[in-house]
Amino acid sequence: MRSAGLDTSPAARLRQLAGRVTTQAEDLRRRQKLVHELQRQKVTFGRSTSAGSFVEMPDGPEAAKGLLDGTLAGRAALSVANGEAKALAELEKYAARTGDAEFVKAFLGTLSAAGVTRLPGSLAAQLRDARAHGDTDRAAQLAASGQKVLRMLSAALARGTDPKNAAYRGADFLKDLVQQGRAQHQAGDVTYSGYQAQALIWRAHDGKPPYSKEFMEVVGRDVIVHEYEQRKDEWAASRDPLGHIFAGAQVPIADLAGALGLGTLLRPGTQMGAAGAKGGSSVVDDLFYAAKTSREAAHALLDHTPAGWNESVLDHLLTTRWDATRYLGDYTPFNDLLVTATTGQDDTSRRLASEMTKILADQVRGAFGKGDSGNLEIKDRAAFDRYTPLSYPLARAIAANIDQLSRLLLDHASFGQVAAEDMSYALALATSNDAGFEALVAAQTEHMRAALDTVPPVGLNTSNAERLGFTKADVKEFDFDGDGRVDKADIMQFLTDRTVAEARPFGHIVEIRRQVLIAQGLDDKKADEALRTMVRNAIGILPVPGAKQVGELARGAFGELIGTGYDKLAGAAYDEIARQVAQQISHHERGIDETHRTVADNRLAVERLAEQMLATAMLNKGLLDKVNIRDQIFATGTPLTIKPFAEMTPQEYSAFLAWARKKGGSDDLLDRFGNTFRRTSEVDDYLDLQIPAASGGRR
Repeated sequence: MRSAGLDTSPAARLRQLAGRVTTQAEDLRRRQKLVHELQRQKVTFGRSTSAGSFVEMPDGPEAAKGLLDGTLAGRAALSVANGEAKALAELEKYAARTGDAEFVKAFLGTLSAAGVTRLPGSLAAQLRDARAHGDTDRAAQLAASGQKVLRMLSAALARGTDPKNAAYRGADFLKDLVQQGRAQHQAGDVTYSGYQAQALIWRAHDGKPPYSKEFMEVVGRDVIVHEYEQRKDEWAASRDPLGHIFAGAQVPIADLAGALGLGTLLRPGTQMGAAGAKGGSSVVDDLFYAAKTSREAAHALLDHTPAGWNESVLDHLLTTRWDATRYLGDYTPFNDLLVTATTGQDDTSRRLASEMTKILADQVRGAFGKGDSGNLEIKDRAAFDRYTPLSYPLARAIAANIDQLSRLLLDHASFGQVAAEDMSYALALATSNDAGFEALVAAQTEHMRAALDTVPPVGLNTSNAERLGFTKADVKEFDFDGDGRVDKADIMQFLTDRTVAEARPFGHIVEIRRQVLIAQGLDDKKADEALRTMVRNAIGILPVPGAKQVGELARGAFGELIGTGYDKLAGAAYDEIARQVAQQISHHERGIDETHRTVADNRLAVERLAEQMLATAMLNKGLLDKVNIRDQIFATGTPLTIKPFAEMTPQEYSAFLAWARKKGGSDDLLDRFGNTFRRTSEVDDYLDLQIPAASGGRR
C-alpha cells in the first residue's frame, strides 16, 4: 500500500484493533475460567455477622484470584487443623501469597479465629506423636513443613489484624482471637489453651509486616493478664520463703511446643533463642518476640496498666513476673522488646525508659555497699545477678536519653521519677555490661560533639549571622566582651564552659564502670576493646554530621569526607557514623596516632576522644585559621592547608594534635576536661562511698 502511495493509517488502526480484541478475548477467557473455578470450588461471596449479611464481590480478576486461592488455602489449613497431615503440602503452595490482601482476607475468613488457634495445636500434636513412635522421617517432615506454615500464618495474621492494612478482618476477629486464646482445645489426646497454640504463630514471625498496636492492645495485653490470672497464686507461693520449698520456681505458662517437649522444632532458624537457654519458651516470651519488631506495638504492650492492677505492664514484667522470665533463661525476646520500646526519641519511649531506670535502680540498690577499701562492693551477689540480664537494655535506654544524665548532674533536674542517685545505681547495673558501657560512652561522645558544634564561628556578627545559621540574639549571647563581634576569646570561653559541662557525665559513666569492675573483682584498669576501636577509628576528628564548615583549614581536613556523603548523616545512629569513619580511614590504609591505639584504660581512652573532639571543634570554628602551619608535617598544598585526616600518617596526626594543643590553646581545655573528668566525689556521694585520695592524683 505504501509503495502504491495509499494511506496506510486505516490498516494500522485495524491491526491495533485486532490486537486489542485478541488481548481482551484472552482476558475474557481468563476471567471466565476464574468464575468457573470459583463456582466449581463453591466459593461464596460475603459473610454473615451479628449485624447482618454482607456481600463482597471481587472487583477484578486479581481480586477474584486472591479470593479463590485464599479460600482454597483456608480449606487446606482447616484440614491440617483437623489432623490431615497430607494437607500440609497443599497449604505450603500458598506460602508466598500472604502479601496479597484479598488472599489474606479470604484465607483468615475461611480459617476463622478458631482455625487459626487449632492449626498450630494440631501440628504440635502430630509432631509429638511422630516422635513418640520413633518415626524420625515423619517428624522431620512435620517440623520443616510446620515452620513454613506457621510463618505463613503469622504473616497473614499480622496483616489481617492491622486496621491500616487492606487485609484487616475487623475488630470482631481480634475479639475472637482472645476468646479462642482463653478457651481450651484438644488435638488427639492433647489438651491445651488457645494462647499456648497461638504463641507458636507469634514466635514464627519474621517482622514483615510487624504486628499492629491494635493487636497488642486487644490480644497482647490480654495474654499478660491471662497468664497472671492463671499463675498468681503459684507465683505468690514461690516467693514466700516457706512456700518456695513446696511451690518451687516461678514457672510461666509454656507455649505448646514447650509443654509437649518439642523444644525449637517448630521455630524457624532465626527464632531459635539464646544459646544456653533451656530450649522451651513461654506464651509471653513468644508475645515479646512478636512485639519487638515495632515500636508502636511495643509501646501498646508495655505502656499500659490493666484494670484493677496497681502496677503497669512494664513494672509487672520487671518485678512480679521477672523470675518467670529467668526460669527459661532466654532473655533475648524481652531484652529486644525493651530496646525497641525505650530507645526512641518520642515521649512514650522516654517515659518507659525513665520508668525502667527507676524500677531497676530500686531493685539493685540494696546489692551494693561500701567495701573496707572505700570502693564499691557487691554485698548481695544474688540481688545483683538477678538483674544482670537486663543490664544491656537498661544501658541502651539510658544512652538513648543521654541528655538526661547531664540535666540530672548539672541542673539537679529529674528524669521522670529518676533522680541523680537513682541514675547512679542504674548505671552501676548498666555499665557492668561491656556492650552497654560501649553504648553509653558512644552516646556521650555524640552528646559532647553535638554540644561543641553549638560553638559559634570566629567573626560571627549581626551582619553575617543569618548566612552562618545563627540569629542576632545568638550574637548577643556569644559576645561575652560586648564588642559586637564573636572573637577567639569569646569562643574559648564558650568552649571552656561546654568542655567542663560534658566532662562531668563522662566522668560519672567511667568512674561508675571502674567501681563496678572493682566490685566484681576485675581489673579496674581494664581497657575495653570497644573504646580502643572508637579511639582508633578517630571518631572525634570528624564534625557532627550536618554541621556547617566555617574554618578555612577545616575545608582541607574534611573536604573529601564531606564530599563522599558523610555530611548527609545528620541524625544518624552512632554505629552508622562509626562505620562511615572506619570505612574512610581504612580506604586510605592509614593508621592514626599510635598512642591512641595503646590506651591503658577507659579513662585514657575517653581523654583521647576528648582531645580529638576539642581539636576538631577549634578547627571547625576557625580558631586555628590564622595560626602558622609552615614547616608542619601535616600541612600540604599552596596555599598551605591541613592535609585531609583520612590521609594522615600516625606521625602526622600526632603532630597535628600537638600543634593544636600548643598553638591553638587546647592544652588548657584538655586540662579543664581532665580535672573535671577525673573528679570522683560526685559518684562517691551518690553511691555512698568515701574513698581516701590515692597517690597518682585521685580526686
